[in-house]
Formats: sequence, C-alpha cells, structure tokens
Amino acid sequence: MQKIFVEPNSYSMQLYNKLSASERAALIDKVGKDRLTVSFYQYYKIENPQLLRDKLFLEWNNLDVLGRIYISFEGINAQISVPAEKVDELKAQLDAISFLKDIRLNVAIEQNNKSFLKLKVKVRNKIVADGLNDATFDVTDKGVHLNAIEFNEMLANPDTICVDMRNHYESEIGYFDGAITPDVDTFRDSLDLIESDLKEHKEDKNLLMYCTGGIRCEKASAYYKHKGFKNVFQLEGGIIEYTRQVTSAGIENKFIGKNFVFDHRRAEKITEDVVANCHQCGTPCDTHTNCANEACHLLFIQCSHCSEKSENTCSTDCQEVIQLSFETQKELRKGKGNSNKIFKKGRSEALRFKKK
Repeated sequence: MQKIFVEPNSYSMQLYNKLSASERAALIDKVGKDRLTVSFYQYYKIENPQLLRDKLFLEWNNLDVLGRIYISFEGINAQISVPAEKVDELKAQLDAISFLKDIRLNVAIEQNNKSFLKLKVKVRNKIVADGLNDATFDVTDKGVHLNAIEFNEMLANPDTICVDMRNHYESEIGYFDGAITPDVDTFRDSLDLIESDLKEHKEDKNLLMYCTGGIRCEKASAYYKHKGFKNVFQLEGGIIEYTRQVTSAGIENKFIGKNFVFDHRRAEKITEDVVANCHQCGTPCDTHTNCANEACHLLFIQCSHCSEKSENTCSTDCQEVIQLSFETQKELRKGKGNSNKIFKKGRSEALRFKKK
C-alpha cells in the first residue's frame, strides 16, 4: 500500500469549499481563462483514504481544480476541471503518487469552463457503487482491453454480444450500434441482470462491454469472468477515449448520438444523430435537464419548447410549486429527503413520452 505524506501544518489550512457554486461561476467568468474537463480512475489498495483525500484537496485547491472525486480503500475515481495552463502541474502532482504515475487522463470531447463549480473530494466505501463483495472474486482478473480499432473489429464479429454497462438514462441519448442497453437505474442493477440474460452464451460468445470512461467495465469484467464467461473484452478508456481515437485515426465511428456525462454539461455530442425524444411532447430531443422544483429535481429529457412552456419543470404540479415564495417552497421540502430512487431519472408517471 502507498504511504501518503502531508505537511505537518496542512491541517490548519482549508480543507473544504468556501465559495458557493454561483460565486465560483462568477469568478470563472471574471478570470476569463480556459479550463479543461478531464477524468481518471485507478483501482489500488490505499492504506489511508482520508489522508490522501486531504492531501489532494490541499494541492488541488491551490491549483484551482474543481470537480467530484471519490477515494476509498480500493482506489480513486475523479472527474475534474482544471485551468488549462495548470495541466502540467496537475500531472506532476499525480506522477508524485506512485500508483497514479503516468495515469491516462480522459480529456472531455466538448469543453465547458463551468463543468464543475466546486471541489468535492469524498471518502467512500467504493469508488463506484457496484454492490459487490470484492472478497468473493479476484478483482484483478479483468477482461481484455481493446483500443478503438480492435473494438470496431470485435463489434463486427457475429460471435460478439456488446453490452452497454451504463444506466438507461445514459444509453437513451447515445449508444454503440447493435449494443444491448439494459433498462436499469443503477450500475449494480445491471450486473446480475446481464449475467442472467446471457447465461446461455458464457462459452460460445464474446462478451464486449463499454461505459463512459472505462471504470465500470474494470470491475464488471472481473465479475463476469468469475461468473464463468470465457471471452470477456472491454473498451479501453470508454466512450471518451474511443471518440478521441477514432477522430485522430480517421476510422469509422460506431457510436451514435451523445455521451452522457456526470457534470454540468450533462452530455457530449459524438455524432449529429438525435436518438431520443422529449419526455413531455415526444419531439426528437436529447437534452437532459433537472426539474426546476428543488423538491423534485427529476432528471429528464426536455425540448426548448417544453422548457419554455413548463418553466423547466416536469409537470404542472411542479410548475405550480415554483410560483410559490422561496420560503414556502423551503417549508414544503422540510423533512423530505431526495435520492436517486425518488428521482427515478426520467421514469416519472408525469412524463408522457418517457422511455418505457
């Protein structure tokens, strides 16, 4: 396990955000410098996640890094925004940590200076909520990693079953041609469902997987090999790296539509194809939004016409709520906690054209 050292006086320094999202957005505008959105992950046994968390917060806060980072005893999962002029400094900091040396940074396809507005470095039990007991199988026995060219060749093989390891609201706006897109709300929901659906093909088919940046496939490939799948493959670097490779190499792009991302951008356009529809009127649309009613905050697809008509809400009930005073809305929310299960991410009965 890696030993992480922090300067003795570091704990007297700032270890939390002092600016609100709106204050940070205004500061980004004032500074007027370009930022890069990047992501990376690494499975590694970390002896003291809290110590690494504090070290990274101190270093990255000084670099004006923003983003969402999860650290656990099993590794790190980071999606961040960094000033473009400080990317080399960021790489130097990562290289100074042995298990992150020369780590590949997945650079976003579409950039936005406000993809993240706070620096959140959190210690979690898992860097991805997979619901698995890692002690029951060899998490290092992963599938074969494929680059874009190899992925395209494998995808064209008639003995291949390609599976999207993302959730339904991600694959709804974009997917690989011919891929199975499980109708699930969470990654953990997909694992057993996919195994059950493909149990007859554990030996006679190639199981080819992909996700946004590759992290979900790292764990899933080891899990499926443990479950008896003989030929397991995964897209190296996920959709993000695939898009970069097909663009630079000039090869055929097999991905259709948008790539959903977990920041304020919500998606990156990979092709001009619109494969989804507005959940309120049914017109072709692939723009996700969150309901303006903070007590709802439902994630759903909404076209510009419905956005204007409904004032960025998902239903007439929510539209009525946002007409109330701030204090009244706050009182209505009191004692009512929101969660992913409540959001249902586009499955609300109020949405007439939601994905079934």
